[in-house]
Amino acid sequence: MIFSETPLKGAFLVKVEHRQDSRGFFARTWCEREAATLGLNTHVAQCNISFTRRKGTLRGVHFQLPPHEEARLIRCTMGSVHDVIIDLRAASPTFMQHWSTVLSGESQQAVYVPEGFAHGFQSLEDDSEVFYQMSAAYASDANVGVRWNDAAFGIPWPLPVADISERDRTFPDFDPPGPFRSR
Repeated sequence: MIFSETPLKGAFLVKVEHRQDSRGFFARTWCEREAATLGLNTHVAQCNISFTRRKGTLRGVHFQLPPHEEARLIRCTMGSVHDVIIDLRAASPTFMQHWSTVLSGESQQAVYVPEGFAHGFQSLEDDSEVFYQMSAAYASDANVGVRWNDAAFGIPWPLPVADISERDRTFPDFDPPGPFRSR
């Protein structure tokens, strides 16, 4: 595995290293030991799959409030998505900055998202699937989000939004006071 830090401190693009032969290839997609050497949270409490039928669908931008914050390893296993993370750690030099990349079943890359970040994606193809490994279990009372088109972040989504849940569409604009003071 090759970990490349993104411009947002603590977040990494994770590339797999293929071991190929006549049968195909083998690749490790997660290694606790390698991740721990970088100081990453290696605990996996829950894994989820998100399947999106329609190109242009937007999911997010979500995060969990303390004390239920979660680190995530996000990989697109089928199709492709425009994946976006936002640093919401008030003490971070990249506070309120976002970074994006395309994840696809073909590239097999993943994004490691540390605690204190929000995450969302837009499907670039019909029938796209995203696999998540999370360091904390889902906590419905702590699961919140910021609006996908909040001017405070200025995220350029690549496609017109074809579908978005009512909840995601109506998240409020970002308001840094409150839970962000403790970060």
